[in-house]
Amino acid sequence: MATKHDQILKYIEGLPIGDRISVRSIAKNLGVSEGTAYRAIKDAENIGLVSTIQRVGTIRIERKLKKHIEKLTFGEVVRIIEGDVLGGSAGLDKVLNKFVIGAMTENAMTRYITPGSLMIVGNRQGVQKLALENGAAVLITGGFDTENEIAELADELEMPVLRTTYDTFTVATMINRALSDQLIKKDIMLVSDIYTTLEKTNYLFSTNTIADYQKLSEKTHHSRFPVVNKSLRLVGIITAKDVLGKAETLAMDKVMTKDPIVVKKMMSVASVSHQMIWDGLEVMPVVEDDLSLVGFVSRQDVMKAMQLVQRQPQIADTISDQISGEVMPVEDGNKSGELQFKFSVAPQMVNSVGTISFGVLSEIIANVTQRTMITNQRRNVLIEQMSLHYLRLIQLESELDIRPRVLEIGRRSAKLDIEVYLENALVAKAIVVCQVMERT
Repeated sequence: MATKHDQILKYIEGLPIGDRISVRSIAKNLGVSEGTAYRAIKDAENIGLVSTIQRVGTIRIERKLKKHIEKLTFGEVVRIIEGDVLGGSAGLDKVLNKFVIGAMTENAMTRYITPGSLMIVGNRQGVQKLALENGAAVLITGGFDTENEIAELADELEMPVLRTTYDTFTVATMINRALSDQLIKKDIMLVSDIYTTLEKTNYLFSTNTIADYQKLSEKTHHSRFPVVNKSLRLVGIITAKDVLGKAETLAMDKVMTKDPIVVKKMMSVASVSHQMIWDGLEVMPVVEDDLSLVGFVSRQDVMKAMQLVQRQPQIADTISDQISGEVMPVEDGNKSGELQFKFSVAPQMVNSVGTISFGVLSEIIANVTQRTMITNQRRNVLIEQMSLHYLRLIQLESELDIRPRVLEIGRRSAKLDIEVYLENALVAKAIVVCQVMERT
């Protein structure tokens, strides 16, 4: 039998796109408490069923499942280049590892053709055959056809021959962008990359007693455990303060915290760390959509993951990386010895009237905030709020001077004042509030 939580999620999923919902309406329509309705709505937001918009409310939205392309297949290439398949369709699921442009003699290009590569070429049948025989797929540009012999060979070897109307330079650019996007997506760390699996997770059943909790705590030296029912579905979480002063014979379901905050495997580590800071959590159970327990993630896991990401070499640049790469520290700083950065406004960073894009300016402020906090030995920082005032127009090729100042800094939060100068005139100012995740 479905739980009330599952029933609410199913009800929300059945609502028309665009419908507005509220805790009160869900509680009234389904006959549940407002607390249960609130937790279900937050879960629906986490899995992409609803979105909360300021001054509008919580709206039912179309659920967009995140597509993680771990590897780029030839079938994916067909979609990217808007092409068609001339032969070898059985090999569309094979993985592309590199592409080669056939702009040299056949003898010269043989050394570059490797199994799993993609030969981009025009109507040169000799090169097409050479590529197939060496384990490579073929992409014919310019909309040219191929001979039946080539198509039959592709079918026999199960290596696709593709065709597109685009020219060689265009398709090479498109595929290179897809490979770059794939690397960026893989570089975003998810809960599934760091969580402790069920096999290594210590948990208790709802029928276990406080005595069982104490034995497990002594054995593992931990004080927080997920609580599950006989179907291994999460029903609560138990901590030391829940059992303090209670009789050892009491069952877990009498003392545990019910409906704890949970995470899913496909959530980003950044979003989980934000929630851990916000709610002051040390561990969070990892569950499937039906609340089946699959493991847990700890604050220490998240800390290590965030530090690892910061140490990794950059594989592919995002827009944020490109902007941040232009923010340079001023070695001498100002006379007071405070931090100072400089930034030159490049052509690609302005809007249609030739002034700096507001988004670029925001990214500069964000980057300076992160670097200032690193200088203050606070490496794990998430920007929570930014109040940015663009006081004067900042033109193309302006040389900006950015001066950050820490107003407040604590164990869990910090506030910074960041001023942007152009030729010693104040042109922008921001107040930034960020969350700080420290070891506890």
